[in-house]
Amino acid sequence: MLTHRERLQATLKGEKPDRPPIALWRHFPVDDQTPEGLAAATIHFQRIHDFDLVKVTPASSFCLKDWGIDDEWQGNPEGTRRYTKRIVQQPQDWERLPALAPSSPHLAGQLACLRLIRAELGPETPIIQTIFSPLAQAKNLAGGERLLAHIRKHPEAVQKGLETIAATTRRFIEAMLEDREIGIDGLFYAVQHAQAALLSLQEYQTFGLSSDQTVLEPAQDLWCNLLHLHGSEVYFELVSHFPVQIVNWHDRETPPSLAEAARQTDKVLCGGLSRQTMVLGSPEDIRAEAQDALSQTGGRRFILGTGCVVPIVAPYGNIRTLHQQYGD
Repeated sequence: MLTHRERLQATLKGEKPDRPPIALWRHFPVDDQTPEGLAAATIHFQRIHDFDLVKVTPASSFCLKDWGIDDEWQGNPEGTRRYTKRIVQQPQDWERLPALAPSSPHLAGQLACLRLIRAELGPETPIIQTIFSPLAQAKNLAGGERLLAHIRKHPEAVQKGLETIAATTRRFIEAMLEDREIGIDGLFYAVQHAQAALLSLQEYQTFGLSSDQTVLEPAQDLWCNLLHLHGSEVYFELVSHFPVQIVNWHDRETPPSLAEAARQTDKVLCGGLSRQTMVLGSPEDIRAEAQDALSQTGGRRFILGTGCVVPIVAPYGNIRTLHQQYGD
């Protein structure tokens, strides 16, 4: 019987492990407002389902609150919070953003959360921390429409802000890597703007890719980095520019399919399960999707999961189906 770490490491080497690795993650609204609450919820979820990978999922505001934003939980089924205060209103606000230290209260709180999770789960359960790309953070600082307007009318101001966000994020990652109590295995790097509905490919290369590379450089030697391409009509061709071993996207909702992606990259693919099926489908539907995903990939270089967070309304039995079918 392989450990979670051994199973994932075998998968990353292109070997066929004893069973398909399984990784599902979700938000924990309300619980995610304190380091202790998020740690306890994450640990509890893992104790129940025993996934091969623990993706720590703080609210997207964890990296922004020290800049002064506000948000609140309003019942979104994905578990996300609604922003109620943005701090970038005018183009010049991008240039006024101060760089934050990892010791800032909310950033330090996330480091504390990771220590608590590692202490409980031990070294054989891989843990990856969610990091939002600078563009994704900028969207939440300004609002999505305002960010796009500023990119096209005030590009130099936005670039200045992105540099500050990237420097802050990089410092946080460096602090996390230096903390031996955390022993992080990788990053879950969330990219939200590499999709045709928001930016052209050239725009993403100009405003996204350079800051992505700045942020990810300290973590390039980690063994379990995962890139999440959020949204539809994503620029999958950018995958090769990221120092990650695993790529995850909404493969049941937008191209490429798993089979197409396997022909485009040698990175490990993570997906195969529709979020809608996890919520509204039957256990038989879930097993059928899982089997189809395994057929598309040949069961190699593949992790069974969803294309994004599992909605918090997904029935316990549907999530448990995967453990019963493929778990230890």
